[in-house]
Amino acid sequence: MKTYPNVFIFDHPLIRHKISILRDKNTSTKEFRELVEEIATVMTYESMKDVELVPVEVETPLERTVQYRVRAESVVIVPILRAGLGMVSGVQRVFPTAHVGHIGMYRNEVTLEPQEYYCKLPADIENKTVFLVDPMLATGGSACDAIVALKKRGVRNIKFMAIIGAPEGVEKVAKAHPDVSVYVSTLDRCLNAQGYILPGLGDAGDRLFGTK
Repeated sequence: MKTYPNVFIFDHPLIRHKISILRDKNTSTKEFRELVEEIATVMTYESMKDVELVPVEVETPLERTVQYRVRAESVVIVPILRAGLGMVSGVQRVFPTAHVGHIGMYRNEVTLEPQEYYCKLPADIENKTVFLVDPMLATGGSACDAIVALKKRGVRNIKFMAIIGAPEGVEKVAKAHPDVSVYVSTLDRCLNAQGYILPGLGDAGDRLFGTK
């Protein structure tokens, strides 16, 4: 796959270990959900290396000092429904005060194109750093449409995070939205004729919520 300056593919041994368990068809719903949350947490730490800090005055047991913190309530998490819900708790471990919006997309099984059916976002989202999350970046259609929905509402700082990506989807998002940082923990081989990632892990939503 061509290299894009806004795409970051993780090569973290701990994530690779957890991905190997996610892929296993015998992994239970409970363990699958926990692993998705854990991977999302690790990805959040890595993707926030450029986060803006503001100075604050702190009194230690010995003296007053100026330190730096992430601006309060500066982060919003927006999962693409429904599978993106599985990553929310993982991001909230890093930003427990983050507000959460929701974008609902479903894939037309004939055209494989995404259809929006729901969008509810926190007020003042245009001034926040938005984590748009979905475990699987397959064709890239849902991700692109969700990014467009956020931009229409004035959001300027978007970080898209997916646990597993196909080259087709990663390239589509990178080309369509060069101003969006795309973080993918694992890049898989390709899509099959039905638009599923190979080797992948099946339907992430079904495995997260026990509907497989």
